[in-house]
Amino acid sequence: MTTQPPISNTDEATEVERQNSDVCNVVGSVEEIGSKWKLIILNDLRDGEKRFSELKRSRGASSYTLSRVLSDLEEEGFIENRKELESPVASYYTLTKKGNALCPVFDALDEWGEDWLA
Repeated sequence: MTTQPPISNTDEATEVERQNSDVCNVVGSVEEIGSKWKLIILNDLRDGEKRFSELKRSRGASSYTLSRVLSDLEEEGFIENRKELESPVASYYTLTKKGNALCPVFDALDEWGEDWLA
């Protein structure tokens, strides 16, 4: 009868570290994207550039909430804010390269939702 050598603590620790790093990437990504409102705004901007008033109207967010979320997303590098010196001044928001990189994730979540959210 042959027996396998015992798993060393080092092998076990390496496997746990690998599993934790996979989980940490998922958890870290979710924490980076953050709140429901951030997801809503990022998803809304997938269709292209929108004005503050368009985002407010399409999602029914309060001005305070929308301002706070847009500011956070801009600070985190997900969106860009372009101001037009119209009367009144208009702010246009669009996804950055970082924000656009989330589009396949949104597509996958949309497909998952179609299959599992009845």
